Amino acid sequence: MEQSKIDWPSFIATVAMILIVCIPLFYLGDSAAPYLQRVYDFISDQFGILYLLAAVATVGFLLWLAFSRFGDVRLGEDEVEFGQMSWIAMLFCAGIGAGLMYWCVIEWTYYFEAPPFGVEARSTEAAEWASTYGLFHWGVTAWAFYCLPAIAIAYPYYNRKLDILRFSVSCNWFLKGKEHGPVARMIDFLFMVALIAGAGTGLGFSTPMIAECLTWLFGVEHTYELEVWVMAVCVSLFVFSVWLGLQKGIKRLSDINLFLALGLLLFILFAGPTLFLVKTSLNGLGLMTQNFVRMNFWTDPFTRSGFVEDWTIFYWAWWVAFAPYVGLFITRISRGRTIKQVIKGMLIYGSLGCWVFYMIIGNFSMFQQLNEHVDVLGVMNTVGAPAAIVATLESAPLAPAVIAVFTLMSIIFAATTYDSASYTLASSATLHLSAGEDPARWHRVFWAFALAVLPITLLFVGGLETIKVMLLITSTPILVVGVFMSYSLVKSLQHDIPE
Repeated sequence: MEQSKIDWPSFIATVAMILIVCIPLFYLGDSAAPYLQRVYDFISDQFGILYLLAAVATVGFLLWLAFSRFGDVRLGEDEVEFGQMSWIAMLFCAGIGAGLMYWCVIEWTYYFEAPPFGVEARSTEAAEWASTYGLFHWGVTAWAFYCLPAIAIAYPYYNRKLDILRFSVSCNWFLKGKEHGPVARMIDFLFMVALIAGAGTGLGFSTPMIAECLTWLFGVEHTYELEVWVMAVCVSLFVFSVWLGLQKGIKRLSDINLFLALGLLLFILFAGPTLFLVKTSLNGLGLMTQNFVRMNFWTDPFTRSGFVEDWTIFYWAWWVAFAPYVGLFITRISRGRTIKQVIKGMLIYGSLGCWVFYMIIGNFSMFQQLNEHVDVLGVMNTVGAPAAIVATLESAPLAPAVIAVFTLMSIIFAATTYDSASYTLASSATLHLSAGEDPARWHRVFWAFALAVLPITLLFVGGLETIKVMLLITSTPILVVGVFMSYSLVKSLQHDIPE
């Protein structure tokens, strides 16, 4: 790639924003937490309802699109580039990252102690909702946020022959040929900042967890320096993946993780409390299906417990921040598939993949607590989430092997997050990128190291408040862009495929 192909204004502006955010946070440390919490409370209270409405609208729009006459439109004229299993593995690994490994084990504990709908804490009903809400937050609504930009970017990129793999392509109907104009650059800048916040969130959660697993496996002390080394290993694995290329790199890592996940999940399912896991999973799935509309629209206007703001809006902000990035990556791997195939694949396979983790590992963790095999809640409240995760895994049969596989999967998930995220950042800071063409390797490696700056800062600052505020601030503009993106997609389809 020649240097002239780099979009230097976007490149420099994004790097500057990383430094502007990280340097003050690193300097202020823990003292910034109370102020950040107040910012989060204000934004989530005043604008949180926008996320709830956007979630419902996105699901409805995608269902209409899939079953309309546009559902059979093929993205590009070529045959599919990746087989079905590899495609599913890549979209899943890129879409969820190591954050899933973190939350699937211990998310239920938060809902069990502070359940929704005014339910009594630590009651039987609280346990039912605890096994249900994780499925909702990592299910169809969440994956719909990912799917919309994937279609909105892929159609103009492949079918309208726009040789620009950037988020602003999704609004091409409004840009009217000014894909490198100031409006397009602003859209791409907002996306790049949101992606860095979203990726930093997942890596900020997963790195202490991986470090805690390594502490258990090798007896090393869990320190901040160890967490930085964990991140360095993930970046190094990513660099190796980059030099292999997309076909051999991300594809190979994703395939490996898919088989590791299947092995781990099947082992815990059949070596653990199988009947409890199956019954609790079916019960949770049924409870979510029965209350799906209520959970999507629930604003908690009377009790004002903070559950919606702390969890549903937090999760929707996280998925929205990640959505353009996943959309760009899914665009790159979905050439040759129809719009309906992409929508069904992402909503069904993406949701099922997340659900299986929650149904097996999450419910196994709950079983250990309810039957007093492991005091997961006690460890959570006294030592922290990473220690509670390891305590749960330690109670499984063949614990050393389980923790080793869990750790390896988490590292690969983190590496594929770096890989996929740096790929889309490099694409967004590249002026022209034809179908099948990849950004320069050095460009992707640079963004991998840049992505590590924010989670390292978050690890130093500590606390969930910083992460929540960054997600809300950076993802809110993406909601606005989503309206123009949807309208642009419909107008383009109607123009190109008249009745």
